[in-house]
Parts: sequence; C-alpha cells; structure tokens
Amino acid sequence: MKLVSYRRNGAAGYGVVKDDGIVDIGSRLSSAPTLRALLETDGLEKARELASTSDADFALSEITFDPVIPDPAKIVCIGLNYHDHVQETGREVTPYPTLFPRYPASQCGHQQPMIKPRESDKLDYEGELAVIIGKGGRRIAKDAALGHVAGYSCYNDGSVRDWQGHTSQFMAGKTFVGTGGFGPWMVTADEIPDPSTMSLTTRLNGEVMQESTTDLLITPIPDLIAYISTILPLEPGDVIVSGTPGGVGFKRKPPVYMKDGDTVEIEISKIGTLVNPVVAER
Repeated sequence: MKLVSYRRNGAAGYGVVKDDGIVDIGSRLSSAPTLRALLETDGLEKARELASTSDADFALSEITFDPVIPDPAKIVCIGLNYHDHVQETGREVTPYPTLFPRYPASQCGHQQPMIKPRESDKLDYEGELAVIIGKGGRRIAKDAALGHVAGYSCYNDGSVRDWQGHTSQFMAGKTFVGTGGFGPWMVTADEIPDPSTMSLTTRLNGEVMQESTTDLLITPIPDLIAYISTILPLEPGDVIVSGTPGGVGFKRKPPVYMKDGDTVEIEISKIGTLVNPVVAER
C-alpha cells in the first residue's frame, strides 16, 4: 500500500494511492486527520480496508505533494553509513553510527522545489532510504526492530556544504529551509519485508551520480532503530534517514553542486522516484 500526504484546494490531506488516483483517507477517518495521526492510532489496516472498498476521489495530477510525514516529531539522519562514502570523505568507519537532526520545516515534497539558499552555491544531493516508524518504543531489540516500521520512502538529504563545514557539527548545513526532499509516498513495510534488498540511484539532470544497494549500509536498519531508541523513545511518524552512498557532489573532481534550473531524482526500487526541481532563493 502506498500512502501520500498532499494539499488540494489549499487543504492538507492524505490518502492511499491506487491505479486510478487517490482514496482520501483523512476525510473518512475523523480520528486520524494526518498520516502521522493514522500511525499513532495504529490505523494502517483501517486505511487498507477503506481503500479496498472505495473508488479514487481524485487523480494524482490534482494534488500538490507534501513531505510524506509533514510533521514528524523527530527526523534522525545518519551520516557516513556506506563504505564508499566514508572513503571519499577521507574519514574512518566508527564503531557507532553518526547521528544528526533535521527539522520538519526543512523538508519539501515530491515535485516541489529544493531551495538553493542565497547564502551558498554549494547545495549538494544525497540520495537515501527513509524509514518511517509505525510502532513506538524505547530500547527496541534488533530482532524486533523491523516490526516497528510502518514503511519506507525516498529522501534527498540536501546539504549546504560550506555551512556544514563551519564547525565539526553537521546541523548548520543539513537543515536549511526546503533542502530535504521526502517522497513521493510511503510504501508500507508488508511490501518490503527486508529493507536490505533495494537499489538506490541518484540522477542530476538525467545523469547518474550515485548508484548502490541498501545491503551495503554499514549500520543496517534494525541496528539503527535499536541504537536510536536507546537514546530516546521512537514515536509513530518519526523518520530515520539512513545514509547516502558514495558519489556526492562535493567530492567529485571538479565538484558538482545543484543550481537553479536543475532537476534531481532519487529512485529506490520497490518504492518509486522522488523528483525535485532546484530553485534559487530569491
């Protein structure tokens, strides 16, 4: 099942994507007006039932895509989680995952512009697998971790590289407004029982820039869930952005950064393709 958050006629909503369009779930479930609320109320099966017995309410062409979870309580990003990316940055593999936050206001949906800020010409792409939590918990065991996942999506963890390098902490360059592409939708975990079986490709203006498979993650998804949930409880709707493979722009010779008018795509098998135009902030 694919679930999408969107705006239509100025109103926010979410629904299930079918071949002929979208079944508006939010208007049918007063107890769950948002996708995050649906996950909080353990409503995925109810959404599936409604979608199976309902015709599409409107076409995908009638919506503006929002980030899959527009309002997560937490977005936890993982740095340096593929060996080829560690090597290209000249760093060493660490015994524990590198974590940093992103904030909801930094996100943008499928087909919405990624914003190149006025302060920098060094906006870089980072294609990543996003993990959306469905069942919360603290100190989640590795062998139970995938049972806490609601689904998966594509993420472009856009990085403003010069600001990222201002200090040893990543956050300044990782959470500029409109630099985190998230979409197009969430594919539920029952369709992807093993998240280590997907291919990931990043294209900039049609040219392949990153190509890898999720079995090459240094810290796999269950281990990330166990580690992060030891620090603080994970909640339904939380997002874990699992790391990018090698091929990022700032380590190319010469460096390649996204500029006004570019189009960037993150394609992950079993999920789909996140597409964002790049627009310079005016």
